[in-house]
Amino acid sequence: MSEVSVPAQGGQSAPVNTPWWRLPIVWMVIGGPAIVVVASIVTAGIAIKHVDPVLDTSKGQVKAVNDMPAMKVRNHAANADAQAPADK
Repeated sequence: MSEVSVPAQGGQSAPVNTPWWRLPIVWMVIGGPAIVVVASIVTAGIAIKHVDPVLDTSKGQVKAVNDMPAMKVRNHAANADAQAPADK
């Protein structure tokens, strides 16, 4: 909805005082942060509801087949210095 103007003296138009909630720019400014807040609450809810299990690495054994990729990456990262080629 565009701003309504009323002709004033001298042929110039003056804007009519409209309430703030009727201006589209206000809702554009409020809408962006409001969407981000709602999205962060949804993301936090998903993260709390579906928590990833912590791997027990104290024994160095994998308990389930699903844990094997995580253990492989952990071991690869721990031995990165030994696997890096030596610079000459």
